[in-house]
Parts: sequence; structure tokens; C-alpha cells
Amino acid sequence: MSLAIVHSRAQIGVEAPAVTVEVHMANGLPSLTLVGLPETAVKESKDRVRSAI
Repeated sequence: MSLAIVHSRAQIGVEAPAVTVEVHMANGLPSLTLVGLPETAVKESKDRVRSAI
């Protein structure tokens, strides 16, 4: 098992708030879980993240 933390920025208009992405990798069946911001956009982004990986 391993944990990776990536610090990045999001672009929202002319602002760029900091974004921290934490990834936990483990043996087993592949799965993807997004935590936080329970908005419709987050549910849609899950499909985009899966296709990007």
C-alpha cells in the first residue's frame, strides 16, 4: 500500500486556488472513490478521471 500526495492549482476565472490530491494505492479490485464536494460536477468528474487514468 502506498500514499501519494500531489499539490496543484485549479483555474477558476482569474483565480487559482490550491488543490491537494491524495491517492491511496492497494492490492485488490480496481475502484475509484471521490471524497468531498457532493455536487453534480463531482459525480461527472469521476468518469473523466477514470478515462484519463
